[in-house]
Amino acid sequence: MAIKSFQGIRSKDSSNKEFIAPILVEDYMTKKLITFSPKQSILEVMEAFAKHHISGGPVMDKNGFLVGIISEADCMKQISESRYFNQPILDKSVERYMTKDVQTIPHDMSIFDAAGVFDKHKRRRLPVMKNDILVGQISRKDIVIAALKLNAQNWK
Repeated sequence: MAIKSFQGIRSKDSSNKEFIAPILVEDYMTKKLITFSPKQSILEVMEAFAKHHISGGPVMDKNGFLVGIISEADCMKQISESRYFNQPILDKSVERYMTKDVQTIPHDMSIFDAAGVFDKHKRRRLPVMKNDILVGQISRKDIVIAALKLNAQNWK
């Protein structure tokens, strides 16, 4: 016995346009950054972390170029040293504790490739560059949020 289809003739749907979801780092990065200077006090950095609820940020030289990253983990070194030497946290500069070998990513990298960089280098945040100029910062949390947004777009 033949199988009969009960679906009617389908009309050509002109609204069948492909949805292009934003998948680039620049679509999800933080653009308004709290930045620090190499000569700035580590105490000021810790206060900024607490005030702005952040865990790290880029260190910029006087010409506006990225020279490092300072994080809570870097501040832990200062706290640990102060206890070891039985001294209060001293007013030492950021350049002593910042990470100088900074891993960066381009603004036009996909969030999927950025996730791979995070996995490979075990960083919590990455500065985002465009033509050797800092344009933002993306965190692991930003990548997770992006993945959730893409999942919602693709699986409605």
